[in-house]
Amino acid sequence: MTATSALRLTGLPRRLVSDGVLDEETAKEAYLQARSENLSLISYLVRNKLADSTVIAMAAAEEFGTPVLDLDEFETEAIPKQLVDRKLVQTHHVFPLYKRGNRLYIAVADPTNLRALDEITFHTGITTQAILVEEHKLAASIEGFLEAEEEPLGGLGDLDDASLEDLDVSSGEDKDQDDDVNTEVDEAPIVRFINKVLLDAIKRGASDIHFEPYERIYRVRFRTDGILTEIARPPQNLTGRIAARLKVMSQMDISERRIPQDGRIKMKLSRNRAIDFRVNTLPTLWGEKIVLRILDPGSAQMGIDALGYEAEQKALYMRALNQPQGMILVTGPTGSGKTVSLYTGLNILNTTERNISTAEDPVEINLEGVNQVHVNHKVGLDFATALRSFLRQDPDVVMVGEIRDLETAEIAIKAAQTGHLVLSTLHTNSAAETLTRLRNMGVPAFNIATSVSLIIAQRLARKLCDECKAPADIPEETLRAEGFTTEQIEAGLRIYAPVGCDRCNQGYKGRVGIYEVVPITKAIARLIMEEGNSIAIDDQARSEGYPNLRMSGLRKAANGITSLEEINRVTKD
Repeated sequence: MTATSALRLTGLPRRLVSDGVLDEETAKEAYLQARSENLSLISYLVRNKLADSTVIAMAAAEEFGTPVLDLDEFETEAIPKQLVDRKLVQTHHVFPLYKRGNRLYIAVADPTNLRALDEITFHTGITTQAILVEEHKLAASIEGFLEAEEEPLGGLGDLDDASLEDLDVSSGEDKDQDDDVNTEVDEAPIVRFINKVLLDAIKRGASDIHFEPYERIYRVRFRTDGILTEIARPPQNLTGRIAARLKVMSQMDISERRIPQDGRIKMKLSRNRAIDFRVNTLPTLWGEKIVLRILDPGSAQMGIDALGYEAEQKALYMRALNQPQGMILVTGPTGSGKTVSLYTGLNILNTTERNISTAEDPVEINLEGVNQVHVNHKVGLDFATALRSFLRQDPDVVMVGEIRDLETAEIAIKAAQTGHLVLSTLHTNSAAETLTRLRNMGVPAFNIATSVSLIIAQRLARKLCDECKAPADIPEETLRAEGFTTEQIEAGLRIYAPVGCDRCNQGYKGRVGIYEVVPITKAIARLIMEEGNSIAIDDQARSEGYPNLRMSGLRKAANGITSLEEINRVTKD
């Protein structure tokens, strides 16, 4: 008997099943998964979009006999911020509302969260009472509360451009001279400014931070949802000091300013969460440009359902992952999400029964239980050398960060043919081009046809904000020209466009993957053996019902997930 079948639902899960919000099997799986991830059932359901938070709140209200408060109508000025420590708010996912007499009222999405109430009572000495609210509004209120209360490591608070200009960072020496960098990099204002920038980038969900010196300005930009946005212009005379501080944090040589350097920063946000930054410096005409790539381990744990695969595409990927041997190739340009797709697959495969080894340049996210190797060309440790060593260590699964040359390709294919599952990436634009790229490298057609099992080509598109997106008025002729079918249009096709609100970035919030997932079928393998070109292979994949990137993108637009403008930006016929 499995754990799911043995589980007997009570309380809110039972109510959700009886109300028809969830079927019993889904409710049981969600309950067990939430418990394994140390989440409340409500948070798990909302996070994974298994049920609407308003519907859950109404069901909880009926089950526990308590009314639901609409947080949107609540006056935030009355919040007793000084009474409840922000760590309690963050740990227990609750929110202080108001104090009346000797009773403190706490917003909760889960009325059974008695431990939170007891702990707040213990710390404040005030009796607490739960007020039921909707999960998504509670999460937004907590985020706002934490941002308002948070003092970024150095207690800097929010800085505008004027505040930055007032920073007392003068060394009393000409900026063009070689300063005593060791004294400057520890200046408190510089430390606080950099800490604030890093924390703001994490809170905004940025993927990269750019520190850029020019002749007359110095700017800081965040890449959020794939788009760069300027967020600050510190005084231009801070160029050297900011660069030196970042190099100290990254354990680089601060005296070396003539050549590029690489390093890492680790920022611990809480007891259980840390964020890594991959840092690279580049000497430019006006100083060192420094780019930080934000590496959040949580992105590898997000689960395949959060990546945006269509149901049939997910099934193909899962089937390939469950094969004992073969090669899965993920392809796309830099920044298209290939690493997250690979890490998600590795996370699924990462069990005690499997020996998994990876060769990466560089290792972006640490995965416990996976043997990760950082390739180092300076000492002769390249992808081919690491892969050759892996095969002498009894592997089950091998991941190669990128197939760049014939030697690496041949070793990877040999591994896939001799009982190993191999995952890797290539920089090509489509699934069909991946196969011809391997052939152009010099890999024999027979080896490609017999070793490659699945190819995933992908892009990342910005998701429309659910709070403000609006229907777009697009003529039928334009929709047909874009690739939508007459059947879709006659069925009431509705395309949405970005608007913009205080909860999003120009009408977009977050990103979603657009995928072309093509298994190597017998017909495609035959074309490979006959040295068919990428056009013929692509036509065969379409005839077998595997949509290309453009078709997958149009589905996302038709489902209201993203805009037609965004699909046109990231895909092309």
